[in-house]
Amino acid sequence: QVQLVESGGGLVQPGGSLRLSCKASGIIFSLYAMAWYRQAPGKQRELVAGISSGRRTNYTDSVKGRFTISRDNAKNTVYLQMDSLKPEDTAVYYCNRRDAPYDDWGQGTQVTVSS
Repeated sequence: QVQLVESGGGLVQPGGSLRLSCKASGIIFSLYAMAWYRQAPGKQRELVAGISSGRRTNYTDSVKGRFTISRDNAKNTVYLQMDSLKPEDTAVYYCNRRDAPYDDWGQGTQVTVSS
């Protein structure tokens, strides 16, 4: 059974930083491209950043230059370093496979950017 557990969210002031972690179990983690998604209140879930099994990365335009996705296959963990945070980054952040996401999403981690 696949399990995705996100952590690292919190309340941060504009311009601040956070590092999110997502530990996966029940999958052969190293084989899959992984991604971070987010969902803001009243909006659809969107893909924020992805990383292939070969560590090639892609980002949505609004976070390019501010967010960095990485992975540690030995720990079955994907990370999202978020710098220069803006109020519009406020959302619940989730991880999942980038291609063909699993139906069962984790609980997510809340990121709130506010002064």
